[in-house]
Amino acid sequence: MIDRLAARHWGVRAGLAIGSGVLTALGFQPYGWWPLVPIGVAGLSLAVLGARRVRGATGLGFGFGIGLLLLGVGWMQVIFLQAMLGLVVVEALFFALLGAALKVAGGTRWWPLLAAGCWSAVEFTYARFPFNGFGWMRLGYAMVDSPLAWLLPLAGVAGLSFATAILGQGIAWVVAHPSWRTGRTAAAGLAALLLLAASGTLVPVGTRTGTVATGYVQGGAPGGGVYGLGEARTITRNQVAETYRLAERIDSGELAEPDFVLWPENSTDMDPFGDSTTGSLVKSAVARIGVPILVGVILDGPGVDERQTASLWWDPDEGVLARYLKRGIVPFGEWVPLRSFLLPLIPELAYVGAQSVPGTEPGAMPATLLDGRDLTIGIMVCYDLVFDDFAYDTVRHGGQVLVVQSSNAMYQGTGQIQQQFAITRARAMELRREILVVTTSGVSGLINPDGSVAFTVPDHVGASGVVSLPQREGVTPATWLAGWLELVLAVLALAGVVASIPYGRMKKSGPRTGEANDRPDALA
Repeated sequence: MIDRLAARHWGVRAGLAIGSGVLTALGFQPYGWWPLVPIGVAGLSLAVLGARRVRGATGLGFGFGIGLLLLGVGWMQVIFLQAMLGLVVVEALFFALLGAALKVAGGTRWWPLLAAGCWSAVEFTYARFPFNGFGWMRLGYAMVDSPLAWLLPLAGVAGLSFATAILGQGIAWVVAHPSWRTGRTAAAGLAALLLLAASGTLVPVGTRTGTVATGYVQGGAPGGGVYGLGEARTITRNQVAETYRLAERIDSGELAEPDFVLWPENSTDMDPFGDSTTGSLVKSAVARIGVPILVGVILDGPGVDERQTASLWWDPDEGVLARYLKRGIVPFGEWVPLRSFLLPLIPELAYVGAQSVPGTEPGAMPATLLDGRDLTIGIMVCYDLVFDDFAYDTVRHGGQVLVVQSSNAMYQGTGQIQQQFAITRARAMELRREILVVTTSGVSGLINPDGSVAFTVPDHVGASGVVSLPQREGVTPATWLAGWLELVLAVLALAGVVASIPYGRMKKSGPRTGEANDRPDALA
């Protein structure tokens, strides 16, 4: 198979690589065809193994990345087309590196395992670098509905990504070397993966210690593009109006009285302490509902032309008693790296506004309910979700109920919203906790500890309600194992690739069997 592929025109291998990237993207939401993910992984390996040289494999990896990312994160164009294209090109460079590593690994006898490790190493890298990384398209996020998903409470997204890569390399191995022996070995490996994943069902849900009635308010937003939140204070007025409707349903006895109410990220688009109208709107909502509201706000400062996204515990009697500052901020969305250099070159970056400054403390907010009960709320704000440690910190620091506050108004009508909800489902499975999601305009809802969806509310409109959230304690193996596992896999993969370079050279040191490598298309 590989020899036949190597003998074909370079365009065949390029088409296979790009097409495999597209197939992999179709495994992610909003499509959700997860069986295509390992097939796409296998397709990249076959294309790379058929390349004649490492530099050709590098180009094939880049083509895979372009196919994956143009479809996978194309939604970013609703904000800024040039930023989307820049993101795709930069992130595709990591897949170019992956292509080169896969080619080197393919010269060894143990290449399926080493190749899977290369996937983990590349995900480890692009989830952290540059500018704190962009770990949005990790393989594990696409597999939340697959039988392998129960690896999440055991080994986290990192472990699920590695298992998915192994599955893909197994498919490539069988296709490249079809025989009863490889088939039996691959079948045994698949059975072992499924058995290991099934053991994840034995990880218990966090121990229940009580319940807390939680209200949620999705105010609705105009939606779409840079101006998705509408004119100044529009989103805050919508939140207040929906909170008043929620209070009326509570007063009528239709809904139970909540212990606190959850508002989304960017419930205010202006600092409620600097803009008196915004502050009055929030205070009126808190007074009307009569219980604390966890308000997602934009705060001015701490420096000039800076801002912070915060979650404020706003008590109806005593005002703000606690806060969490969002830790995960989006490069070129909430802050502009190299701003002084890039802004004159790309004036459109001014739409990002003031530079967001990340918080540094874990998302575990201690609060006191009006009846005197103490409650620690595990908080993730939008982009926090893609950082493993930020998610794990919510429970490692005592979070009893978990919430996600998000503002997706600018992405209405795109796949970004479904992708983020799938990531949240993965986090629920990892942590074995319920997660209540509230956004400005959708998708809000409740996710169960097994990743299933208890309910969602319609998007583009206002919606509210009250749910009973179990208070839980305890952590899963993933919260202490996944980070170390990914680091070890990355280091071993790097060492394996480096060690394989002389091995691959020795394999190529014999006499040449043909003149194919002298043709111009030998780069691929």
